Amino acid sequence: MPKIANPNVLAGFDHADDAGVYRLREDLAIVQTVDFFTPIVDDPFTFGAIAAANALSDVYAMGGKPVSALSIVAFPAHGDSDVLEAIMQGGIEKMQEADCVLLGGHSVADAEIKFGYAITGTIDPRRIILNSGAQLGDALVFTKALGTGAIVTAHKKGFAQPQWLDAATASMLTLNRRACEAMLQFGPHACTDITGFGLIGHAREMAMASDVTLEIDPAAIPTLPGAVESLAGGALSKGLHNNREFASCAVEIVRPIDPVNLDLLYDPQTSGGLLISLPEDEAHGLLALLPDARLVGHVLPRDNKPIRLI
Repeated sequence: MPKIANPNVLAGFDHADDAGVYRLREDLAIVQTVDFFTPIVDDPFTFGAIAAANALSDVYAMGGKPVSALSIVAFPAHGDSDVLEAIMQGGIEKMQEADCVLLGGHSVADAEIKFGYAITGTIDPRRIILNSGAQLGDALVFTKALGTGAIVTAHKKGFAQPQWLDAATASMLTLNRRACEAMLQFGPHACTDITGFGLIGHAREMAMASDVTLEIDPAAIPTLPGAVESLAGGALSKGLHNNREFASCAVEIVRPIDPVNLDLLYDPQTSGGLLISLPEDEAHGLLALLPDARLVGHVLPRDNKPIRLI
């Protein structure tokens, strides 16, 4: 896709940033993103809310504030209207939690249900957090536990325990709003949200855009209850296989890692956490504001591989 030369485009698709940013004036820009997918949980209301949280996340990853949304709906022509209403209501309530206004949307008839949003946010053009700004010596903070993809896959295969699914659902329903607001109290250099490409895939994008190597300690990464058990039981999604096939060539493994724990790093996430690169001396302050977050690594000079697992 050719790059469009426009001085007001402050973030586009050049470095695979989470959202686009367009400057309106010196002190105001808009952040735009779109995301939708097929149901990943059984309850339609919860599915709608997760879809909303997932779409909103891209704006938070840029340091922006979501302000408006347009829904995107694909639904069977003769499907149960109560199901569609529940999906929409779940999304609306999550949007209200984010103080984001639903302005309308578009729907098409489709045999397979799909739902999501196009989100517009606002941001100060001087405070955009790109994925290309990671600096040498930075600490890497990750704000949520990994494993939503594995647990959802285990549920589809029929062996996920209810408490595993409950924990994964709670994580997917949690907005990254608080993490974003806490991050902005410090001096973040780079940020990305961890979603469909998994931790390795999105970390790779940050490392390559910043021309650095991200050193990550797999043992430091928080894990959802049941995630390891799901992977050990064979809950490896097609997305996980695709992520590993694409990104494993970018990874240097310093010490042996249990294969299941390595799988977890490629597991595609839905409404995952933020991976934040910020000065080492500010990381502990951020962790104090976000009790579930963890320091998972550091930024090193660019080596042979963009990702180094220790």
